Amino acid sequence: MAEITAAAVMALRDKTGLPMMECKKALLESGGNTEQAVEWLRKQGVKTQSMRADRETTTGRLAVYADPAKGVGSMIELKCESAPVAGSPEFKALAEDMATTLALGPGAATPAALLAQKSHAHPDRTLEDLKNDLFNRMREVFDLARICRIDAPCGGYAHHDGTKAALVEIAGKTSSPEAAAIAKDVSMHVVALAPQALTKENLDPEVVAKEREILTEAARAEGKPENIIAKMIEGRLRNFFSQCVLLEQPFVKDDKQTVGQLAAAAGLQIKRMENWKLGS
Repeated sequence: MAEITAAAVMALRDKTGLPMMECKKALLESGGNTEQAVEWLRKQGVKTQSMRADRETTTGRLAVYADPAKGVGSMIELKCESAPVAGSPEFKALAEDMATTLALGPGAATPAALLAQKSHAHPDRTLEDLKNDLFNRMREVFDLARICRIDAPCGGYAHHDGTKAALVEIAGKTSSPEAAAIAKDVSMHVVALAPQALTKENLDPEVVAKEREILTEAARAEGKPENIIAKMIEGRLRNFFSQCVLLEQPFVKDDKQTVGQLAAAAGLQIKRMENWKLGS
């Protein structure tokens, strides 16, 4: 049996981030061959991960990649078991790598398809490999729960704690110097105010009808004449739309203009929004 030196164990520990005793066992199992020991540790990690697959992943992070100049945007949800792991630099880096790979790679229809791709940050490794290695070090189950890619100029924003994020697709003067900043600001607005729909036409007709009914009954209760109630309702509906429709909402950074007016002034149109909350 090959002699396993303390230096060899320490070198393997530095390479994998795993405990000394596990590194020593891996070297013993691999006859002192470091590369074989790394592979042995990975296989053991996959076995351990499969045994813990039923553990709940109740926290995690959302990550976004958006660049109008590249004409693409992406968003992913990577879940884990605990808040300390979700807030760790390694977990953040993995989530950001997944979002970047989704945007700049060939794209993927499912989380599994994305995990099988080579990492943008580490082209010699797949995202699945990186996820498994991080599991080996942190011993928590990770779940790439959902992914989204928009093949068009986009802005994006993720809240600092990773619990909320948004993508906004833009059209028009997307190559202008201000387009990227405005698209990001609109994404931040979406995260902050959570509009229900992009335009009035996108709202559920039943929701609008119900609001119209409520406003009509309220006007009648105020004793307003029937011949002016209809005009009153249209005015009050504008206030309703300003609360729940993105393009009608006062812009969160400057409430003297709506989001629609902000975009139009820059020669932009807002075509789509994706607003996610962690776990929902």
